[in-house]
Amino acid sequence: TKYVIKDIQWTTGEDFTVERGKEQIEELISTWEVHESWLHWSEFLQEEELKDSKRYHYRVCWSMPTRRKPIPRATASIYFVIEISKIKPATSPVEVFFTLESSRLIHRPEQCRFREKWLKDIIENKLILMER
Repeated sequence: TKYVIKDIQWTTGEDFTVERGKEQIEELISTWEVHESWLHWSEFLQEEELKDSKRYHYRVCWSMPTRRKPIPRATASIYFVIEISKIKPATSPVEVFFTLESSRLIHRPEQCRFREKWLKDIIENKLILMER
């Protein structure tokens, strides 16, 4: 069976606020297939002024606490950018992309299926480094 990539209806440039961006990132995350034991929190990092657009940077930090280890030894971060064009009409939807911690690959929510394995790999790699 063919997998359908779940995306959300992103806000327009004119309706965008920093808080609305954070809410929409949470809305997107709610469509991802991750086990309920994963916990996350998100934060706004900074606003970046470019020639043709404005970018808003966010971080979502993931961990998997357990009863035995309620404070996780490592976390995995996903960095989101919401971009508002200064060229396109203000009624156009914002552009959204994200990168995984320790990766340069840019993902677009409407073009990729999020993999829980990505979070596991980041944390496993950190734990291996700590043990060395």
